[in-house]
Amino acid sequence: MPRRRILSLWFPRLGAERLMRAARGLQTGPLAVVAEQSNMQVISAMNAEAETAGLRIGQPVRDAHAMCAALITRARNAPAEASFLTAIRRWAGKFSPWVAEELPDGLVIDLSGCAHLFGGEETLLSLVEQDCADMGLSVQMGIADTLGAAWALARYAGQEATSDRNGDAISQEARATRARAGKRRHWTRGGAAPQVVALGGGARIAPPGQTYGALSPLPIAALRLEDHTMAQLNRLGLRRVGDLLGQPRAGLARRFGRGLVARMDQAMGSAPEPVSPARPPHHFAVRMTLPNPIGLQEDVMAAIDRMLPTLCTRLEDKARGVRTLRLEAHRTDQAAEVVEVGLARPSFDKYRIRPLLEMKIDQIDAGYGIDMLRLEAVQTEPVHARTLTGHAEASRAVRDRLAGNTAVDDLIGKLGARVGLEAITRRHPAASHIPEKTAQTLAAAWSEPARDWPAPARPRPLLLWQPEPVTAPDTSAVPQTFRWRGRDWRLAQASGPERIAPEWWLDDPNWRSGVRDYWVVVTEQGDRLWLFYGHGGTMSSGWFCQGSFA
Repeated sequence: MPRRRILSLWFPRLGAERLMRAARGLQTGPLAVVAEQSNMQVISAMNAEAETAGLRIGQPVRDAHAMCAALITRARNAPAEASFLTAIRRWAGKFSPWVAEELPDGLVIDLSGCAHLFGGEETLLSLVEQDCADMGLSVQMGIADTLGAAWALARYAGQEATSDRNGDAISQEARATRARAGKRRHWTRGGAAPQVVALGGGARIAPPGQTYGALSPLPIAALRLEDHTMAQLNRLGLRRVGDLLGQPRAGLARRFGRGLVARMDQAMGSAPEPVSPARPPHHFAVRMTLPNPIGLQEDVMAAIDRMLPTLCTRLEDKARGVRTLRLEAHRTDQAAEVVEVGLARPSFDKYRIRPLLEMKIDQIDAGYGIDMLRLEAVQTEPVHARTLTGHAEASRAVRDRLAGNTAVDDLIGKLGARVGLEAITRRHPAASHIPEKTAQTLAAAWSEPARDWPAPARPRPLLLWQPEPVTAPDTSAVPQTFRWRGRDWRLAQASGPERIAPEWWLDDPNWRSGVRDYWVVVTEQGDRLWLFYGHGGTMSSGWFCQGSFA
């Protein structure tokens, strides 16, 4: 079986070069794609001219214009960039059937057993570079035994590991890292240099079995770490991947979490990271290109009324219902407005979907006009799934369906369009004898109503809260007088006790008081309270109040 080989393709100027392909033949000059980030416009992509002018990704637009007065900016169109990357993925399928997208600007190709068909890995990279040049795309490539190593070579090969601190470029490291400096920097002190084949056009190849040497001199950002983790590592003087590979793994996991160790294992091949090109088998989308731009809500709804029946018919033919629907409004300035709606139950009924879209239309900024609309069923589910039931359940389901009992589902969908489907919940019974664990909260859109609640052996209070201390004698007998919530209470009637033991197989901090004896207490003021006496356990014994009856 051939050794696993992974090719990573990175398109650092994907957003800008997509626009340049659409405007081929025109003089563009420095071009930058602008995105909204934290209420500020920043550069998300730029062409080679803008990069030569000293601009950088993530730079605020106002600073970029101050550095380059001739800079041309365009709003980012994320759906169009994703579609463009999908088109590139289809082209990359000529090299291997296992191609996966890495949003927003990369591809991963599993070349195992395929490189020899193109004359070897170096010849294959030359062919990839030539095809990308013909398409007007800048590309950086890396080949290694693992996905993480190929990703690192494509983006960080040849870069120096520097500190993110301000001040002089003095090598200041922690004592723990200095102790291993001789071992981890052997290639800078007369040892053998890492074997990495460097080709033209930003391509790097790590020979089989040479992953360690290829990754060691790269900066730690090549491990795909989070920003706060990289900042902590830099403060300790750990700036190269080789610095981490020589450290005790248990200490790294304790201080920085298992995510750092997992990324190291993926890069070195100790943890699996397969290339998964599988896509959803069903794709439902319709679009309408308008001869003249529109901007009124009535015009947008008129276009939706023409597209929605076609989409619902396709869903019905496949016996699937939509759960999440996306509406994309593409404007004349190459920007896109995107809204999503969710349904409490999968459906292909246009009369149930249309009101939800109408509630979201006012969130679309038409700008200078909308020239294309697109509806896509992002998440679908089968609507005719069969479940074996008894005669009573089957007859009840038939009656509900004939009666068109969808009012509650429609209400959940409309409320979800305003506040989000996750904010609408319902209570379901749970299998536990602990009072506060007898019910669980579930999302209403992804759960069925509870029909039969198990009746408790003893009555339960209407209001239940965390146990609150009660000032009373420390005896198991019900106190005739006690103090709770700053008031004095006098006993009129009491019934009980009901003994409830904690779940011994769980270490619940709320039940470290041990066995509890619950009493239903009626005070002279007319309040019915739920008191219990805790027998101690790992805590001191005493009286507590946990609920109130109606």
